[in-house]
Amino acid sequence: LQLLSNVLLWDGIVQEDAVRDLGLSKLLNRYLLLILLNTAPGPDNTEKCKKVVACLPERWFQDLRSGSTLPELLNFCKHLLQ
Repeated sequence: LQLLSNVLLWDGIVQEDAVRDLGLSKLLNRYLLLILLNTAPGPDNTEKCKKVVACLPERWFQDLRSGSTLPELLNFCKHLLQ
């Protein structure tokens, strides 16, 4: 989670596509999501998910329609809904 947080801090400095690819496609979807899916439902899992959401730059969501998300976050959103 710390690595994801540090990678996402580069948003606005490094090209956005590179930050989203590394942070979301590679770290979140390949590694962190596996850990979250294997964590028992409960307060611990909820806290971990909140920390992931807190890392995400708000400006990535400004132009999205209500009820939609970034394509890289679809699996994470499905996990949140469960």
